[in-house]
Amino acid sequence: MKHEDLRRALAASRVLVVGDVMLDRYWFGDVERISPEAPVPVAKISRIEERAGGAANVARNIAAIGGQATLLSVVGDDEAGSALQRLLNEHGVATSLHRDASITTTVKLRVVARQQQLIRLDFEYSPSHEILAAKLDDFRAVLAQHDVVILSDYGKGGLTHVATMIEAARAAGKPVLVDPKGDDYSRYAGATLLTPNRSELREVTGRWGSEAELVEKAQQLRTQLRLDALLVTRSEEGMSLFEPAGVTHEQTLAQEVFDVSGAGDTVIATLAAMLAAGESLPRAMQWSNLAAGIVVGKLGTAVATAEELFER
Repeated sequence: MKHEDLRRALAASRVLVVGDVMLDRYWFGDVERISPEAPVPVAKISRIEERAGGAANVARNIAAIGGQATLLSVVGDDEAGSALQRLLNEHGVATSLHRDASITTTVKLRVVARQQQLIRLDFEYSPSHEILAAKLDDFRAVLAQHDVVILSDYGKGGLTHVATMIEAARAAGKPVLVDPKGDDYSRYAGATLLTPNRSELREVTGRWGSEAELVEKAQQLRTQLRLDALLVTRSEEGMSLFEPAGVTHEQTLAQEVFDVSGAGDTVIATLAAMLAAGESLPRAMQWSNLAAGIVVGKLGTAVATAEELFER
């Protein structure tokens, strides 16, 4: 597809993103001395940045390359939840954020000095059953208006009904892409495609000693879970797409690896947007690989823009 046609197709495509959202906070500063209270560095903070993380980062990646993203998730009824809403509005993401007064919004606070992370502090709680049930009703209501569904699992409890969501999406004829978490993938059975990274796949299949053994284990998992395909991101080894017809491999395109956080979000976001725009799965993987190569050269949860993607 020509770039002009693809841009137009992306603008008309609609991707529904469901999953765990979080607010990524960065405190930037300098370290010039050690604390007299304990043998730890003292960071003098000079700048604060906030970014949408988790499934929210997936949604903003879709918007950044010109697609339409709708985000369905749960946040606390707090300042961090409001900050996430504001950020998503700025990124052009349509949102349906359920406010749960019984929890606080997941926040990951990173203190960074001289381009190095000193510490990360996590604040997180699982949403209530009532809120999750309401979110499931909303999912069913908006499903028909979207071309592709992404379920972004960060293990925070927002995808308790993931099996039901997969079933509903497939029944509606919508491709379902899942970014999995944990060592039990049976809950994702019947999805169109899973996008584990190398270490996540190893948790589920066990180690492999050769490329042939990896192919065997990956295809076995794909068949067992009744997936159309399995896309494994392999860091410096690129990424591999396992389908019934065989394996397609893409070499990594990263020029310089600065920060890999959020790269998985970029991969699944680009993949879904390109599929919604009419690209084939192998071609969508090429675009995803390109986008991942761009974001790992940036600090923190970043995105690849349409301009960066099409220039490459």
